[in-house]
Amino acid sequence: MKNIVTDNLNEIFDVESELVDNKKAPIVREERSDLPDDIAKDYTYARENLYDVIEKGTSALDELVHLAKASEHPRAFEVVSQLTKTLVDANKDLLEIQKKVKSLRKEDEQKGPNSVTNALFVGSTSELQKLIKGDNEDV
Repeated sequence: MKNIVTDNLNEIFDVESELVDNKKAPIVREERSDLPDDIAKDYTYARENLYDVIEKGTSALDELVHLAKASEHPRAFEVVSQLTKTLVDANKDLLEIQKKVKSLRKEDEQKGPNSVTNALFVGSTSELQKLIKGDNEDV
């Protein structure tokens, strides 16, 4: 689609250029099938929200840096540093979500005992002898 204003400006300044679309790729929704439904939904929701916060914060940070440079006001640089810290914390939170989901998955896998130290056989001596020999069809 052509833009009339852009075409006129290109004609006035005698340049040739096209508008570039800066749309970012959409966030791919990742469903975790190895987790229960509610945990997978919460994980996906939190992850998408953090991605959104980080993307918006990054674009706001770019604008604030330009504003701070233009104004050279100390408060503007203070706001830039606070937003930078917030973005770093959001990135750390994103990694924490990964760690927590992995620990939830490990808890699900480790429901039974890892090793049995005291095994108890309930039965007669002849049944135990058959079990040891391998003739355990009747046991």
